Amino acid sequence: MSPAVLMIIAIASIAVLLFLVMRLKWPAYLALLTVAVLTAIAAQIPIEEVIPTVIDGMGSTLGTVALLVGLGAMLGGIIEKTGGAEIVANMAARKLGKKRLGPALLLASGLVAVPIFFDVAFIILVPIIFSFAKAAGHKSPIAIGAPVAVFMVFIHNSVPPHPGIVGSTTLLGADVMGLVTILGLVLIVPMGFVIWFVNKRIMATTAFRMEPEAAAKYEEAGAVDLQAVESTRNASDRTTTTRTITQPRARTVIALILLPIIMIAVGTVGGMFTAEGSPVANVLSFIGAPGFALLVAAILAMYILGIRHGWGRQDMSDLMDAALAPAAIVVFVTGAGGVFARVLTESGIGEAVSGTLTSWGVPIVLLAFLVALVFKVAQGSGTVATLTAAGVVQSAVATGGYSDFQVALVVLAIAMGSVALSHINDSGFWIMTKFLGLSVAGGLKTWTVMCTVAGFVGMAAILIAWFAYGAIA
Repeated sequence: MSPAVLMIIAIASIAVLLFLVMRLKWPAYLALLTVAVLTAIAAQIPIEEVIPTVIDGMGSTLGTVALLVGLGAMLGGIIEKTGGAEIVANMAARKLGKKRLGPALLLASGLVAVPIFFDVAFIILVPIIFSFAKAAGHKSPIAIGAPVAVFMVFIHNSVPPHPGIVGSTTLLGADVMGLVTILGLVLIVPMGFVIWFVNKRIMATTAFRMEPEAAAKYEEAGAVDLQAVESTRNASDRTTTTRTITQPRARTVIALILLPIIMIAVGTVGGMFTAEGSPVANVLSFIGAPGFALLVAAILAMYILGIRHGWGRQDMSDLMDAALAPAAIVVFVTGAGGVFARVLTESGIGEAVSGTLTSWGVPIVLLAFLVALVFKVAQGSGTVATLTAAGVVQSAVATGGYSDFQVALVVLAIAMGSVALSHINDSGFWIMTKFLGLSVAGGLKTWTVMCTVAGFVGMAAILIAWFAYGAIA
């Protein structure tokens, strides 16, 4: 088929996908699979190869995604249920002091957001946000809570093992997962400062009124007592009929969060300085494999945070199994996105679309950002936006002869597109506004503005890295 016809099929398939998700409210999993099958038929993939193509796309994506998202969900579930988020937040508050409660919570939320999904992590922190805001003398928790929410969702979109970034990395180059993790972590550090600065500017120029229900909860909230925090760990221990459950120390929780990151960094960086295929390189590759790093962290967390502190073995097993339930939906949606991407590749649609756009002089890294941004604005789901964008540019990346560093930058560019211009069709928008008591207008002035600034500033940094690397290489 001609590139022009393939382009028309691509536009039509994307329009149908948006119609099913936005207008008919179909589940993303069902919509992606349906559109993938229809697109395969329209692109004249032989009828007997349509379902095998669907199966191949699902299987090749789920191999990595299910492993990382599943283990990440288990690690996050243990940290959540053992009180790790509150422990880390209180430690940060104690170290930085009352005058820096906002930055302390932002720092703590960044650590918590690495292993725990955004919606779960933010809801866990809401009572702490209220308490810290009271202690800092704020009339509402918005000044502290809004930047925390945006920073956490930025991390959710930018750092494995979260599903969108894992899915897009799998589609574009699973072997760069470690590099994507390192670059993502490097990117979020300055982004925390950017988000906090933008939030201060917004709060200095705009007055926000809390919705009555949230305002009543804030009125009832108690302020954190930093002197009492020193004894929080022992005071919050609880006794069941058979055993005493204690809370771990903050440094233990932080160490377990950092462990897989350090392992991945050792494997990725070490591989750059060892001969490919040598015994040392093979060992470093094994140690730094994200799946192995998360497996080690999850096993250690099960014993160190759970069983050593009084949790029964069956309790920990049930807790970790329960953590897989919310992750399962995301894993299946990501797998369906992989199916759509495979169809785009096998039919030649992805090559036609990306080839046409790159012939216009659009760099692949900018193209990836723009495609993700369009999908994010249109339908709200960051996961769907990342997977669709990865599918569109997959052929161009595979045939473009790009280095691992450039592929990692393309993945992160997609992540930036899935963050920017978030608005009322994004579930994250409603989670933040409802829990902090913001109106829709207030959410647009805080969440949308900060997400947009973060996405575009992050993309600017990626473009600088892209062109600097091109000049050096």
